[in-house]
Amino acid sequence: MPRTCTLKGNPLELSGPELKVGDNAPDCTVKKSLVDDLKISETSGKTRVFSVVPSLDTPVCAIQTKRFFDEASKLDNVTFYTVSADLPTAQARFCNAEKIDPEKMINLSDHRDTAFGNAWGTLIPGLRVESRAVFVVDKNDIIRHAQYVAEVAEEPDYEAVIKAVRECAG
Repeated sequence: MPRTCTLKGNPLELSGPELKVGDNAPDCTVKKSLVDDLKISETSGKTRVFSVVPSLDTPVCAIQTKRFFDEASKLDNVTFYTVSADLPTAQARFCNAEKIDPEKMINLSDHRDTAFGNAWGTLIPGLRVESRAVFVVDKNDIIRHAQYVAEVAEEPDYEAVIKAVRECAG
C-alpha cells in the first residue's frame, strides 16, 4: 500500500521510504545554488535539522521556515536546512524578503532531480513538490527525530523538534 499525506483533506501519494528514528540519514545530492551541488553526507559532523516544505511561497511553509530560523539563531552546534523543490533563486528571494540569514538557515533545492524527496520519502510525485516533514540528524548521521506531517497544510511539532535537537547537541 503506498504511503500518503493529504492536502486540505485530499490524499496524495508519497514516493520513497518512510524513515524512522535510528535509521541512517540517506545520502543524496541537492542544489545549494543554481550551479553548486551539496551531498547530504558533506553536512556530517554536527547536529542538523532538515525542515522540508512544499514551497517557501506558501503561508505555512513561510511560518515553518521563519520559526526554525528563530530557533537556529538561539542554538549553537546545530545547522538548520530548509529543503524544497523551489528553484534556488526563489529560495534566495524568500530569505532576502524575510531577512533570513542564509548562514543560519541554509536552503537546499531538490528541484533538479528530486533526489532528496525520493531518498527521504518526502516527494509528492504528482505535484513534484516535497511534503511537509522535519528530521533531526545527529553528528553520526543517525536520525533522532522524524516527523512526516500527515496534512501538508498543517505545521510540524516544533517543540518535539527542539527537544530532539537539545538531546543531540547537548
